[in-house]
This record gives sequence, C-alpha cells and structure tokens, in this order.
Amino acid sequence: MRLLIVDDNLAFHRMMTSIVADLADEIHQCTDGENALAAYLTHRPDFVLMDINLGSTDGITATRQITETDPAARIIIVTNHDGADLREATARAGARAYVLKENLFDVRRLLHASL
Repeated sequence: MRLLIVDDNLAFHRMMTSIVADLADEIHQCTDGENALAAYLTHRPDFVLMDINLGSTDGITATRQITETDPAARIIIVTNHDGADLREATARAGARAYVLKENLFDVRRLLHASL
C-alpha cells in the first residue's frame, strides 16, 4: 500500500508513520495543501491522510482538488477539529472518512480493512 500524509506538523508525520508503517510499502509526505495535488499525482497513493489546517490551501480545498482530478482517490481526513459542518464539508469535497487525531489507531483500522 502507498500512503501520502499531508500535514504541516513533522512530528505528526513521524507519529503517523510509526502507526501505519507495517501496512504500507511506501509512505510519502507533503507539508502543505498547495502541493498536495502535485504530490498525489507524483506518488499515486492508495490513500491520502489529510489534515484540515494546512496554511493558505486548507485540507478541504486540497481534497476537492485531488478528487476532481481523480474521483477514485481515497482520502481520510485526520484532524484535531470536529464538528458537523467540517465533516459535511470534507464529505462534499470527496473525503471517504474523518478521524480525529486523538483516535489515530482508527486510521490504522481503516487502512487494515482495505487490505
């Protein structure tokens, strides 16, 4: 499995990588929403783990850009922020799942279920 982690926090990249490393053959990283589409097109991951707060191009916009380019893209939002409006916006943008960072092992369960 190929993964792309899109998050501006490098400590989060390390933590997420340690949680899913045994499930993935390749793990690529991107630190901002502006470059998320380019990273997706370069690496063609099986899943994208996308934060919402990413600077000038947020994760919802980056998710929309990726899914407009590839409707089959599988994006899991992984964020500290919750709320019905955010969940709805990410679903409209094309995200397949929404996980709070306090529940990171839920990401592992979602990925493992896809194997």
